[in-house]
Amino acid sequence: MTDKPVIIVTGADLAPEAQALLGDYDIVFAGKTPQSQDLVALARKHNPVGIIVRYGSVSAEVMDAAPGLKVISKHGTGTDTIDKAAAQARGIEVTAAAGANAAAVAEHALALMLACAKSVVPLDARMHAGHWDKATHKSLELHGLTVGLVGLGAIGRRFARMCDAIGMRVIGFDPFATDLPDYVEAVPLDRIWEDSDVISLQCPLTAENKDMVNAATLARCKPGVILVNTARGGLVDEAALLEAVRSGHVAAAGLDSFAQEPMTSPHIFQGQPGFVLSPHIGGVTSAAYVNMGVAAATNTIAVLNRVRQAAA
Repeated sequence: MTDKPVIIVTGADLAPEAQALLGDYDIVFAGKTPQSQDLVALARKHNPVGIIVRYGSVSAEVMDAAPGLKVISKHGTGTDTIDKAAAQARGIEVTAAAGANAAAVAEHALALMLACAKSVVPLDARMHAGHWDKATHKSLELHGLTVGLVGLGAIGRRFARMCDAIGMRVIGFDPFATDLPDYVEAVPLDRIWEDSDVISLQCPLTAENKDMVNAATLARCKPGVILVNTARGGLVDEAALLEAVRSGHVAAAGLDSFAQEPMTSPHIFQGQPGFVLSPHIGGVTSAAYVNMGVAAATNTIAVLNRVRQAAA
């Protein structure tokens, strides 16, 4: 360790390209699964000027352990793991790597939608078990169906373009979106539940939209709807979704995020037909890893430079 100011990374690694940008700082890695108490201890020891958030949560307690903290930079787009109110009260800026993993997450949403519509997982299992179900199986054709997007940021717009390319009608809800492409019809949230054959969540998690997919909203959906979630698990009431899939009202759910992560085991979705699950890796590609790291480092440096200039 040198006399350079410290930046804590709440993870075990950071892209070399990002580390190169942070040459004026000492980087301290918190490990693969840092807990709150670990981050508090590291903050007290190093008094970092910045924290780059990969895993775990940054609470007010962590911030109070680092009186020199100026910026908390998310290695990704979702900042729900950062206590933003506490940061604002302490004059700490919060940034996100907006759009850095958009291509990766949109592609994963497409993969989950296709896996659900085409029964990829159960057919694969049947084939490996020696069965040939051509005479009895029918998949769902997506061409001509309506996909409803909740969230029309960088990820949602990329996914919308993919859906348009395969001939789907695209509707979307996002109160903050402007200048939408002509193939996306902006609609009220009620229309998403009522009109969609596929619903895909690509919005941040907030106090207002927690459990937005619940028994009441699912009951308003078309029978046989497909749900895709590559956003945050807290958007979905998991018990209500399980019941809807079991009843057949929801034909299938492709999920990359869960209310508690890592997903608890045993979990109510495990072993259940109609669920395609992945461990929140939609944004985890080699390219996105570099893009998110570079964006997080760039955002961190920008804030610290601005703070330094203001103090000069």
